[in-house]
Amino acid sequence: MSASLTLVVLMAVMYGTGVYVMLEKSLTRILIGFLLVGNATNLLIFIMSGRSGNSPIIDDGVTGAEIVDPVPQVLMLTAIVINFGITAFILALIYRSWWLSNLGDEGDDVMADEDDEEAMEADQAEIFHTSLEDDDEAVRSVLEEGGDSDDDDAPHAQEPSEQERDVMR
Repeated sequence: MSASLTLVVLMAVMYGTGVYVMLEKSLTRILIGFLLVGNATNLLIFIMSGRSGNSPIIDDGVTGAEIVDPVPQVLMLTAIVINFGITAFILALIYRSWWLSNLGDEGDDVMADEDDEEAMEADQAEIFHTSLEDDDEAVRSVLEEGGDSDDDDAPHAQEPSEQERDVMR
């Protein structure tokens, strides 16, 4: 088996350049380095696949010596798909990093103003609190049940003061 010296040198240069570029802090350089290393890996698989020959389909008159091994081809396709998926993920990270760096002190909440936040808090407060009429009816029913007790030892319920009503609200 003889490999082309040009392909071997190209593969080595791509690996070296890719690793060197990936050592930088910038996500864009990491992406470029990852792409170089991925393509160098595809070249390595191509170089290691061996000689060329017939496709791996057995027909009449085709012997096993003339057929090329299909495993390196499958490995290259798998490497291309993995390389594409990781490239898409790194591009999403680059976009998110760019988006957050352009926001400055506002953070992730671009659209909310102080007035909008207060309005949202007021809307959410209505969801969690019942109306005052329901509270007054509940207090009256508890007081009526407590006042009808036949037990003399139990303290009789009194009408709540204004401060107690404010606490209950």
